[in-house]
Amino acid sequence: MTEVIMLKVAKIKEEYPGTKSFFFNHKLNSQPGQFVMIWLPGLGEKPMSIAADSGEEFQITISGVGPFSKAMQDIKEQDTIGIRGPLGTHFNLKGEKIALVAGGYGAGPMAFLAEKAVWEKYKPANIHYIIGARTKELLLFEQRMKTIGVNIHITTDDGSQGKEGRVTDALKEIIEEVDMIYCVGPEMMERAVFDLAIEHNKQCEISLERYMKCGIGICGSCCVDPTGWRMCIEGPVLDQDQIKKVAEFGKYNRDATGKKNNF
Repeated sequence: MTEVIMLKVAKIKEEYPGTKSFFFNHKLNSQPGQFVMIWLPGLGEKPMSIAADSGEEFQITISGVGPFSKAMQDIKEQDTIGIRGPLGTHFNLKGEKIALVAGGYGAGPMAFLAEKAVWEKYKPANIHYIIGARTKELLLFEQRMKTIGVNIHITTDDGSQGKEGRVTDALKEIIEEVDMIYCVGPEMMERAVFDLAIEHNKQCEISLERYMKCGIGICGSCCVDPTGWRMCIEGPVLDQDQIKKVAEFGKYNRDATGKKNNF
């Protein structure tokens, strides 16, 4: 869907200070890994991952880090905002046992994928959900994952919950048990997960975030080198064979002007 529709915010939940989930009563018909463009008057549009979609209600989870996302923190229940989507490619469930690896805000689409997996084809025991954060206060959707009964592996940088370390430490412990890996998070974390998957000959799908303006493949701001793939159309979800062709993955991205920023 490319047109903007105006939707009322049905419910807001504070996940932790500065991060809120917004719920909309609307049949979005989205898949895990897709995103929507959110429009705020005077601030334009920004892409946001979809954190849940039950068929009747969908959810986006936003942390206030920039002018737009901070403005979203001031939105109240029953306020109206513009939504355009769902957009982009999505994760594809395959394999017998799967690992879902989430870093920070990547917990949204990964939790959505875990729920879809349980609803559609997998026993919870065959799903490993790995979530990492700097500290326990920044962990997202732990209880939500406990409710559906998947295997939960928690890592924190400071060891305040779960194991001290990185998500790749947890992935190493179970990687031989799974045949498919999914990942959303900071790009250097994604690169480490990808390298681990290749090393162990595992298939994977990764969401590659790039600066977006239009969300429908016209402006070219989210193209990646050297393929020219637009992450709003050919992405954001790419499989391991596609990722291998993206030379900039884990090395650099581009800002709103097109300037390269090295990681």
